[in-house]
Amino acid sequence: MNDKAVLAPSILAADFGQLEAQCRQAAVAGAQWLHIDVMDGHFVPNISFGPIAVRALRQLKEETGVVLDVHLMIENPDRYIADFAAAGADRLTVHVETCPHLHRTLQQITTAGMLPGVTLNPATPLSTLEEVLPLVDLVLIMSVNPGFGGQSYIPHSTAKISRLRDQLDAIQSAAWLQVDGGVKVTNAAAIVAAGATSLVAGSAIFGGTRTIAENIAAFQAVISAA
Repeated sequence: MNDKAVLAPSILAADFGQLEAQCRQAAVAGAQWLHIDVMDGHFVPNISFGPIAVRALRQLKEETGVVLDVHLMIENPDRYIADFAAAGADRLTVHVETCPHLHRTLQQITTAGMLPGVTLNPATPLSTLEEVLPLVDLVLIMSVNPGFGGQSYIPHSTAKISRLRDQLDAIQSAAWLQVDGGVKVTNAAAIVAAGATSLVAGSAIFGGTRTIAENIAAFQAVISAA
């Protein structure tokens, strides 16, 4: 288990007209990862961006060391593995629901030079992940139904996080346990206490009346205390 949780601001909530500048502010303020949600309008009812967004942040990654953490909410993710690797993605997470040959997909991600991750929708049971947990660098619990930012955290997600933590610990896995959806300063401590080691936050970082740096500092204070 990773000792300290990291914050992964979701760029989906950033101002796209100032995307690089706001991502830079987040990195300078201490965000170790940037979370990039890729949506196709088929698997989820929204369209976001593709490898070009990752490529646009590659220079920032090289300058600051920030990790580009890509979450594919798309059908047929295998088709785009090479494209995201070439664009500069460090981690690539796929949905169990979209990968009929999940083991092979994870192998392809690894072969392409990225760290493999796997995720599942709120209604999908953890049992669907059992066979691949030893193969992944990251497991993502969706705490909202994917497709749109700004949703409220699903309360029973906390128990699911705790169960997944037990499963990872049982196999002595060092994989990150990431949580995405409705994560805020007010619930971050409970999420970390349940076993999460990577928190994705969008509107709680890039929205509101405070600056990006102030929002990140608030999260870091909670994470440190937890």
